[in-house]
Amino acid sequence: MSLAVCADVGSTFTKVAVVDLAGGGLVAVAAVPTSVGTDVLHGLDAAVAAAGAGRDVPWYVCSSAGGGLRLAVVGYEPLVTARAGRRAGLSAGADVVHVAAGRLGGADVAAVRAARPDVVLLVGGTDGGDAEVVVHNATRLARARWRVPVVFAGNADARDEVCGLLGAAGVPVTAADNVLPALGVLAPASARAAVREVFLRHVIGGKRLSRGGRFARLVRAATPDAVLAGVEVLADVVGGDLVVVDVGGATTDVYSVLTPDERAGGPGREVAGAWWRARTVEGDLGMRWSAPGVVRAAGAERLVDPVEGEVLAAAARVRAADPGFVPVDGAQVAVDRRLAGLAATVAVRRHARGGSGGEWAGRDLRDVRLVVGSGGVLRHAEVSAAVGVLGGVLTDHAGGWAVPRAARAVVDVDYVLAAGGLLAREHPGAARALLGGRFVTE
Repeated sequence: MSLAVCADVGSTFTKVAVVDLAGGGLVAVAAVPTSVGTDVLHGLDAAVAAAGAGRDVPWYVCSSAGGGLRLAVVGYEPLVTARAGRRAGLSAGADVVHVAAGRLGGADVAAVRAARPDVVLLVGGTDGGDAEVVVHNATRLARARWRVPVVFAGNADARDEVCGLLGAAGVPVTAADNVLPALGVLAPASARAAVREVFLRHVIGGKRLSRGGRFARLVRAATPDAVLAGVEVLADVVGGDLVVVDVGGATTDVYSVLTPDERAGGPGREVAGAWWRARTVEGDLGMRWSAPGVVRAAGAERLVDPVEGEVLAAAARVRAADPGFVPVDGAQVAVDRRLAGLAATVAVRRHARGGSGGEWAGRDLRDVRLVVGSGGVLRHAEVSAAVGVLGGVLTDHAGGWAVPRAARAVVDVDYVLAAGGLLAREHPGAARALLGGRFVTE
């Protein structure tokens, strides 16, 4: 067989899937704790060995170790280009840690710096439109002795001037196509690719996760970028709308792929563009570091009563204080599953309604045919229990959004979405066969 190793080096665990490239079959899987404290290659090599593979086959690696990709967006104004930039950043697998809009002042630059981004996505103006603000912002960054890499994905007419200003000041700058070339037209693909390349070229090595350059050479994408690519492949295989809910220790990510329709150009269209393939990140919802946020959010959404809320809050504090917490009895497992169900429900509510504060137009998920659950708490549970957690999402009729009318719930038990995404560009047939074989039934 022609094999490939697909690995995700996460902050907690390193997961490996060995895939048969000819037929897309899953040959072996393994997971070991990520060796962040020493060298992440130690854990990666151990996971590959545990899966029965070696260095004589191609490796496809994604990583979110060391906090993944932290992105700041600097836009022209908050309701259009900054929003479009944020969406492009999320589609690139980034944790968008700061969004600034308008003409940057000294305090604004200080706020961007304080967010500690790995990359800045500078956007502004439609092609042929206003260029003054984005040129001003580039000038501000140049004069501030900025050294964090910048991806410029704004007004194409300002590209040479902006890149010239930043480059002359020693700022690493990469140009991409405008994320919003015209009002209502969202085009994130070029920016997504540019952010990916900057992540690989500048960020992975800078996180000091490994000695030498081998790890940086192996990594091909940030993990959420790989997962979104896998979700896109799966949507093509399914031939319809789908949702993926990934419940992690620090965040809960929701991915959705919808079928484009007449809403893209109708009178109610968003000026920031229709967002058919989307990812949202809920940084206050997680199983360990962010467990207290799950309880607070569930209380605000009236998903728990005060008595249950107090019990869950105490358990959440224990988990947040010890991110390595492992349930040792049935009661603790039940609490973990309850927290997972609440995190998934709140995250999908926000995704469907347009964010916790209505930052974007809502997502119409009524035609979703497949809901996929991911994350350790679901992968390690019995299938019926994990699907039961997702059942809470599918029956959430009080959440202010239209639930899927006829969806099937499944769990990514073997963590193949990331593997499918890693293979998508070079081995699309294997990626489709891998994901279709795991999630699609007649």
